[in-house]
Amino acid sequence: MAEQVAAMLLKKRADRRSLLIAFGGGVVGDLGGFVASTYMRGIDYIQVPTTVVAQVDSAIGGKTAVNVGEMKNLIGTFAPPRLVLADPVVLKSLPTRTFLSGFYEVAKHAVLSGPSLFSLMEKTLGSLRPGSDGALDTLLVRAAQVKVDIVNRDEHEADLRRLLNLGHTFGHALEEFTDYRRFLHGEAVAWGLLCAARLGVLLNMLDAKEAERISALVRGIGPLPSIRDLAPAKIRKLFPRDKKAVAGQIHWVVPEKIGKVRIVRDVPMELAVEALRSVQQSEAHG
Repeated sequence: MAEQVAAMLLKKRADRRSLLIAFGGGVVGDLGGFVASTYMRGIDYIQVPTTVVAQVDSAIGGKTAVNVGEMKNLIGTFAPPRLVLADPVVLKSLPTRTFLSGFYEVAKHAVLSGPSLFSLMEKTLGSLRPGSDGALDTLLVRAAQVKVDIVNRDEHEADLRRLLNLGHTFGHALEEFTDYRRFLHGEAVAWGLLCAARLGVLLNMLDAKEAERISALVRGIGPLPSIRDLAPAKIRKLFPRDKKAVAGQIHWVVPEKIGKVRIVRDVPMELAVEALRSVQQSEAHG
């Protein structure tokens, strides 16, 4: 697709002063940004995100990428857009499942941000549906601000920006293991957040009551595709393939409390697998 879009730009006689507008969800934004950042060694582009996850997360920060084979976002660039234009009115047309999927990323931002945003989201759970006029605007703006603040301090992911990977090491493995067909991205992140919270408890870093509050928020957003039938022993082999890993060392993002997370590099693989199994068992019993 990147080659096709570049060829289309060439056919339309786009030059180095042209402007590309990426109007769509996260995949469109990543693709459009990647093409813009590489076409004729870089042209300007604007992000116009049309999904929840794109508005609060993927359209912000200038990370662009395309997939190669089975590896998600393997080839990419850091290329900030000239503008991100996010209007919540477009979210009214989203299917309910797609709409809710984005709020798992909002939950991630709430865990990163702290009690204020977390409590706001807890109070807003009952109104999470497409077309809820204006009720979610404040939540979306504050969730987006979390990403903006982190990116402003660490644009090229030296270390601080890795915190945004909370839930994603587990989530990416679940996506890859199921060939990207069972979960929407936010749903995989949801399971990842539940596993990360459980891992925090197992590492004696997170209080069990705090973990339960995080889990209640995630599960309160909506139903998730099952993970009961997935083999933890096979999924563990995918953890080191996470694109945030360096020399095979995984940077696990583990919550210590709501509003504070830590990057841990020496988590025993058996403990990560135990966290996944524990979440699977809680689904079976739930």
